[in-house]
Amino acid sequence: MLCRLGCRWPRLLPALQLQAGGPLLAPVPTSGAKRPALPVWAVASVSTVGSGGAGGWYEALAASAPVRGAEEVLLGAHAATGLPWWGSILLTTVALRVVVTLPLAAYQHYILSKVENLQPEIKNIARHLNQEVAVRAHQLGWSKRVARLTYLKYMRRFVSELYVRDNCHPFKATVLFWIQLPMWIFISVALRNFSTGATHSEAGFSVQEQLATGGVLWFPDLTALDSTWILPVSIGVINLLIVEIFALQKIGMSHFQTYITYFVRAVSVLMIPIAATVPSSIVLYWLCSSFMGLFQNLLLRSPGFRQLCRIPLTKSDSDTPYKDLFAAFYSKFISRK
Repeated sequence: MLCRLGCRWPRLLPALQLQAGGPLLAPVPTSGAKRPALPVWAVASVSTVGSGGAGGWYEALAASAPVRGAEEVLLGAHAATGLPWWGSILLTTVALRVVVTLPLAAYQHYILSKVENLQPEIKNIARHLNQEVAVRAHQLGWSKRVARLTYLKYMRRFVSELYVRDNCHPFKATVLFWIQLPMWIFISVALRNFSTGATHSEAGFSVQEQLATGGVLWFPDLTALDSTWILPVSIGVINLLIVEIFALQKIGMSHFQTYITYFVRAVSVLMIPIAATVPSSIVLYWLCSSFMGLFQNLLLRSPGFRQLCRIPLTKSDSDTPYKDLFAAFYSKFISRK
């Protein structure tokens, strides 16, 4: 009776072959009058706030080994290149994005493409499993709740087996988040330490002095705030572009995806006033990181780059992704009446 699913799934419901009683279900600062003052939290020294104080958790982070490592990376890049600090920050950000996050992003797309290609097989299994459960529920007199739990239990098992078979569990796609976010935090805190002199390094104060004259254009002092708000607003605009590009490529988003999209939009806007209250060195890093994120997002749409990274083709892939993106953007934001 259960062979209708074919030889790939010869025993779809082995545990259903029980007595009529039903199955056993498993439980499912520097000085200067002309420069805007930094907020109090931004100039507090690591040594002035104990671990039990109000800022103890942040100061513990600022003195942690990962942040010290980020400081060494920034100092090493500055010493090796001989660039002014604004150039060192840009170069370090680009290098980290290219060497660390771009390969991880390509791997994320690789996993998600394999998961997408499994959807027809998953739907086929779900259809046949639903039929088998319905037949067995009728034979054994199961309630709707028991039938539903049985369906969910075996569906989870079969989907997990597919993920193992193709080595593409969706959790693997989150590795980018778990590495990129901590790296972003550690670099940001390291730059905060440099900009405020809040560092145990003997070179900390000299780095602060270098940053005070290591800017460019309208932000020559990287330890001060950007009083023009050009950098903070640019961050918000680029982050919103990234969100909209993601939203435009998703057709028929679920309610959950829609809520997440609105949430990320709100965070992107909220980053503007936050960026206006931190030293320009940090804002410059955030801006460069966001710009590289936008570039990375567009690059991973290229059919040639996806083929180079051996990302499997999917039904949603397009031969003209940039043309399609422009058309969708024009239709949504420009031609809409």
